[in-house]
Amino acid sequence: MRDVLGWRCKFGVIGPSTNTIVQPDFEMMRPPGVTNHYSRIFTPNAQAISNESFMAGIQVIGDNVLDAVRSVMTCAPDYLVMGMSSVTFYGGAAGADAFVAKVERESGVGVSVGSHSSTAALKAYGGVKRIAFLSPYYPVANAEVRRYFTESGFEIVRDMCLECKSWTGIAEVTPELLREKLIELNGNGRDTDAIIQVGTNLSMVRLAAAAELWLGKPVIAINTATYWHALRQNGIMDRIAGFGRLLEEF
Repeated sequence: MRDVLGWRCKFGVIGPSTNTIVQPDFEMMRPPGVTNHYSRIFTPNAQAISNESFMAGIQVIGDNVLDAVRSVMTCAPDYLVMGMSSVTFYGGAAGADAFVAKVERESGVGVSVGSHSSTAALKAYGGVKRIAFLSPYYPVANAEVRRYFTESGFEIVRDMCLECKSWTGIAEVTPELLREKLIELNGNGRDTDAIIQVGTNLSMVRLAAAAELWLGKPVIAINTATYWHALRQNGIMDRIAGFGRLLEEF
């Protein structure tokens, strides 16, 4: 017997309690027969005003992940989707592997994480070697993202961090500002093959899809990449319009 609404797949979605973007983003991309069941990682809405306080907040999220995993497993999901990205980049490629192993060991099911999902997305497009990335983080966290992608075989041409002042403040960054930052990040347009946005509380799934048209290259929002990866890992190949080439073509 299958769940009457999640008859194709039930996803357990893990995200920080301060995150207000992942849940609606994933719902917009959800095909029929798939259901999303959100479990919040307790995260005080600390003011992230420096490298040090940002890292302290990330440590809290990392420490509380497994509690959220145990909670969502009570609804018997088929698969987990990580609605947070910063923790999944820490420690480079080996750190991402260790994080996946820890979650899968606790849950007994597979999991899609932002770091590995972004790499899979870049490879799906094909021919991507030089990338730029945008985050709401602080420089110390961008350094970890840079390390991860470098170890995964990509050249980082440039990166940008918005240094948002609180966890909820990330969701308040406007599309107008993000558009300006994407243009700046793109530079002359000839030295990068793709642009990645990390930080799951940054609202960019619609903007990234539009940016692909006017920048003429892959622009990947991490929420799109992670949900795409979860669908494809479970054999769900629906082509979903409105979120860029990744969900429409691959």
